[in-house]
Amino acid sequence: MSRLETRDLVIDVPGRRSGEALSLSIEPGQVWGVLGPNGAGKTTLLHTLAGLRAPRGGRVMIDGRPLAALGRRQVARLLGLVFQERQDGFPATVRETALIGRHPWLSPWQMEGGEDLRLAEAALERLDVDHLADRLVNTLSGGERQRLAIATVLTQAPRIWLADEPTNHLDLHHQTAVMALLAEQAAAGNTVVMCLHDLNLAARWCDQLLLLYPDGEACWGPRDSMLEPRALERLYGQRLTTAEVDGAPVFVPVR
Repeated sequence: MSRLETRDLVIDVPGRRSGEALSLSIEPGQVWGVLGPNGAGKTTLLHTLAGLRAPRGGRVMIDGRPLAALGRRQVARLLGLVFQERQDGFPATVRETALIGRHPWLSPWQMEGGEDLRLAEAALERLDVDHLADRLVNTLSGGERQRLAIATVLTQAPRIWLADEPTNHLDLHHQTAVMALLAEQAAAGNTVVMCLHDLNLAARWCDQLLLLYPDGEACWGPRDSMLEPRALERLYGQRLTTAEVDGAPVFVPVR
């Protein structure tokens, strides 16, 4: 059974009259990359998969059950979302923010226990922000906030990861660390779907790709079959040249 499935799903992109129906079967252990130019609907798709936005048509299934029929707490135990941008709702420390990931697993008014704290601190260490645990979130840099957001989802321990530009604001070292973490999540039997702008990260870390075009067209399949230079040039409206490094394709824009 697919972990995450869409049945004739049409996402509701503002200003676009129609779009191709997506019937995707996303299995445990897979890493899906969603590629496309700005405005193609990548973020809208992730928000629809998370149940935060209603589709124009079709439905989303989790473990064979309609997403719309699941309670929000149940969804939060199954699915974690890394937003592309986030707002600070109230003053909180890095540790307190990571602990928010445990809230779906607590009963109303229940306080976090020792195991919750252990999971949060392990996640902060994994994302290299444990030394910032007592800092207020509003004092962090963009990259530090991004790593904290991923640490919070890691603390949540979902079976499905939806990540919108997970390497946003990150330097090369932390980009690699985050992508390796997501690959580890898939290797552990979880499902990962992420939006990416970097073709080379997609080529290196994803095993399935979904290409979203601005007009609503879409195509998807195994990575190697989707990384066709002509298709990618049409996707981005940009000429590309390719090379191979360590057995993986590398894409470079041509002036």
